[in-house]
Amino acid sequence: MPKIAGLPHWEVGFDAAGKLTSGDGDEVVSEAAAAGLTDLLVFSHGWNNDTNVARGLYERFFTLVAEILTDRGVDLDKVGTLGVLWPSMRWPDEDIGTGRGGAASAAGQISDAELVDALRDTFPGAAQQQALGELARLLKERPEDPGALGAFQTHMRTLSEADPPSPTGEDGGENALLDDDAEAVFDRMAAAAPARRGGGAAGLGGFSRLWNGAKEALRQLTYWQMKARAGVVGQTGLGPLLGRLHAAGPDLRIHLLGHSFGGRVVAFSLAGLPDSAVRDTPIASLSLIQAAFSHFAFADELPHDRKRSGALAGMQQRVGGPILVTHTLRDSAVGTAYPLASLAGRQDAAGADDLMFRWGALGHDGAQGVPADAAPLRAVGSAYELGPGRFCNLDGNKVIVNGGPPAGAHSDIFHPELAWAVLIAGGLVQP
Repeated sequence: MPKIAGLPHWEVGFDAAGKLTSGDGDEVVSEAAAAGLTDLLVFSHGWNNDTNVARGLYERFFTLVAEILTDRGVDLDKVGTLGVLWPSMRWPDEDIGTGRGGAASAAGQISDAELVDALRDTFPGAAQQQALGELARLLKERPEDPGALGAFQTHMRTLSEADPPSPTGEDGGENALLDDDAEAVFDRMAAAAPARRGGGAAGLGGFSRLWNGAKEALRQLTYWQMKARAGVVGQTGLGPLLGRLHAAGPDLRIHLLGHSFGGRVVAFSLAGLPDSAVRDTPIASLSLIQAAFSHFAFADELPHDRKRSGALAGMQQRVGGPILVTHTLRDSAVGTAYPLASLAGRQDAAGADDLMFRWGALGHDGAQGVPADAAPLRAVGSAYELGPGRFCNLDGNKVIVNGGPPAGAHSDIFHPELAWAVLIAGGLVQP
């Protein structure tokens, strides 16, 4: 089997419906069981990673893990790694800050049509391919015609029909993008775009402004699609596979790691565990690294709607060990872009700060609405007070700091301090 820095490594890929498309599930299950592993680290990339960048993420992070394990005298052959691939996408004008491959070109060097064309691998259906062609044409021509704006929104709706519905109806925020008046939606999105980019002018007036807003609306729609897709992949794809791994090796301790929307993939895999696995609690730890989904996801009730609970309420009980949630104010992808997309179509009388908190993400301020401890990310060798099945919000404001707009420090995750926290939460090392 291949290895990363001495750690046995497997890879599995899922399509948008959670069906296994690459890697042999039977082979992964049988080889992992036969390898005599004590622990398996399962990592999912986020929505802004293509396959090559995702593989680079796994190589870099697991290399940090291997260095710490080696220094602590842990047998690397006993600790396996599994990289999850799912059909995500990256707009090529956005620098995701990984430092390896896939670096963005300057926005001014990429035409609007080229940006839309980059979505073709993510939406392979015939109807979606045709819609993308029309979207690219309209952005290139930018006709001064309200009907053309309406047509653009119609083609966006075709893209939204590409995937099966999300396993929960927690937000439905994309509905406003598709159902509200096109000119009103695009005007709102034109105003939101500068904040997402970290400042700058909102653009010209008239149709120039509206077409800029249309482009931003398309960007946010693909965000919603990736968010829904992450949940489907986790619940219908990864969760059942984890159940099979547990059935083949009941003593194997499984540790889930997810970055960005990958946090949503691994979190929703808890909901997809078969009943037999749930009873045994094979998930030894859960690490949500700059996770891009609601910070109320695990709450029993929402502060703004006491009759509703978070999409994953109670799922933390399926984790036998600690649940880590890293957060930093330097992550503008989850601190600004995520809530902007979540509230973009909503008219609300609440103040801006209240709205940003209502639609905030885990990677911005940690898990909310649940009992949670708090600690700063600490140096390798440091101790943490962590409890089984309990959240610990890890403040990364002095570690996860590098990156410019629009994502900020969202992908600045390759730090020994973070690898140490994951390993100590999983019980693989001791202070």
